[in-house]
Amino acid sequence: MKLAILSESPADEAALRVLVEAVLRGPVRLVRPGLRARGWPNVSQVMPAILRHLHFNTDADGLVVVVDADDSVVHTPHHDRPDYFHPQCRMCKLRAVYRQTMKKLPPAHGRERALRAIGIAVPAIEAWYLCGRDPTVSEQAWIEGQQKGVPPYTRAELKKRVYDTERPSLEHETRRAMQEALRHRHDCRRLEYDFPSFAALAQDLRGWKAAQPGSGAAASRAGRPEPASSPVPAPPPACVGAAAPSAANGDLPPVKA
Repeated sequence: MKLAILSESPADEAALRVLVEAVLRGPVRLVRPGLRARGWPNVSQVMPAILRHLHFNTDADGLVVVVDADDSVVHTPHHDRPDYFHPQCRMCKLRAVYRQTMKKLPPAHGRERALRAIGIAVPAIEAWYLCGRDPTVSEQAWIEGQQKGVPPYTRAELKKRVYDTERPSLEHETRRAMQEALRHRHDCRRLEYDFPSFAALAQDLRGWKAAQPGSGAAASRAGRPEPASSPVPAPPPACVGAAAPSAANGDLPPVKA
């Protein structure tokens, strides 16, 4: 499968490739997006141009976009209602950018449109990296902190826990991001359970397979907003046959077959 990855740093994009391949259960071929972004809101600003480039100038299957939530509103299943849009939710914003861009483009390279998979790391991608290694870090912990007005940790603290410094070099940041992402390459259930924001990304990616040639009506659905994943996901295809989680990852919650 061919795809482009758009995120806030080259280090994150390298780690995201590992996580994408874990979800899809196989290697991917990267396509240059044509432009790079550095932080939010630059990602949303360059996304239309990148989508047009991928659509007309490449045969890429789609674009993977991941940004930090920072202090924005966290996406919830409530936001997935038809015609609903929360102006402070970055997931809602990026999905809207995709829809508004692609509806203007004619078919190209034998496909109706390039697909999309979007994830919003809550509150930052370093929280994903700490999943299974630091039990105090989870999406629910952050949401509860927002509701109480007392965050359980800061984004700077997350960086410190991952990189042992708040200002890592790009080389060190990339090395540590890859190390943490590789812990999940055989079993991503813990990451999906602790971070529904990652589960939404994984759900989009699995929809791409249904949208491949020969899948008929499924192609028209792929890339559109989907209901948020269940808070207790069944073992996804990427994790079938994986070794049992180690003590470092903690006991997984019970899942339904």
